[in-house]
Amino acid sequence: MEPLTNQTTFCANWEHASANSRTQWLCFVLGTLATVTMCGNLLVILSIIYFKQLHTPTNYLVLSLAVADLLVGAVVIPFSTALFANPCWYLQDVVCFLRGVFDIALCSASILNLCFISIDRYYAVCQPLNYRTKINVPVTAIMILITWTVSIVCGTVITLGGRKIESRCAFVQGLKLGAVAAVVAFYIPAIIMITIYLKIFHVAQKQARSIHSTHTGEAVSKMEKKATRTLAIVMGVFFLCWSPIALFGTFLSLNNFKVPLIAMEIFKWFGWSNSMLNPFIYAYFYSWFRCAFRIILSGKIFKGKYTNAKLY
Repeated sequence: MEPLTNQTTFCANWEHASANSRTQWLCFVLGTLATVTMCGNLLVILSIIYFKQLHTPTNYLVLSLAVADLLVGAVVIPFSTALFANPCWYLQDVVCFLRGVFDIALCSASILNLCFISIDRYYAVCQPLNYRTKINVPVTAIMILITWTVSIVCGTVITLGGRKIESRCAFVQGLKLGAVAAVVAFYIPAIIMITIYLKIFHVAQKQARSIHSTHTGEAVSKMEKKATRTLAIVMGVFFLCWSPIALFGTFLSLNNFKVPLIAMEIFKWFGWSNSMLNPFIYAYFYSWFRCAFRIILSGKIFKGKYTNAKLY
């Protein structure tokens, strides 16, 4: 009877607190995050589908990433906001379960897509002569299939194997499941990405030095700075967003640490914010995507046929 009493007391207290302006303001911020995430990724999806110039194996991986990130903004963040605003909702158990499945599956898909994009970039920069034979549409389709299969399995298994804390919606993996999830969904992709991007950076530096004989030192310096900046942004944002929740899951799983629920939720929001930033990092960096965005946002696609437009 004590857990029920505690839950009733919690709900009564929360009902009073949820009406204050701080809670309303936080819900507004989370709603804005979801909207920006959906709009940014929707732009990427429309650009790749509409413009034939963007129909490449690389961009199909970007499309898969954008779909995962769009669903994070359309499903995971709204569900989480609703549960935060009303944790005593009568549909809490159902919504909580669905949020858990979508949360783990989509975030895993996002990270695995980033990992495969780094592999694609490796062949494009480090083995350009073999790129078309190594990375083509069938290979890209296999990458996408692996990404979504692994992600859906992880989301379902880990959520079903989770347990609730303090009778409220907060899924925490079992000891073994948490460690496996952290390894499969974060550590292995992170190690692969670090190794690949360091190799890419090394090759880019070599290429810059080889151009030195025909270009000025200023041009070489700009190339090296651009390569360094791009690498720093890609890896920095990835680790900034995902390291906290991955480390939390690892330590909690291996050592059964007790961490406040509010800390876990904050770490989750950091991870979800990566879905908002990905369109800007992996798409807006390229001039052809910027051109596609301008055509779509200006409404030109409704006034004429721009499917074969030259993007620059």
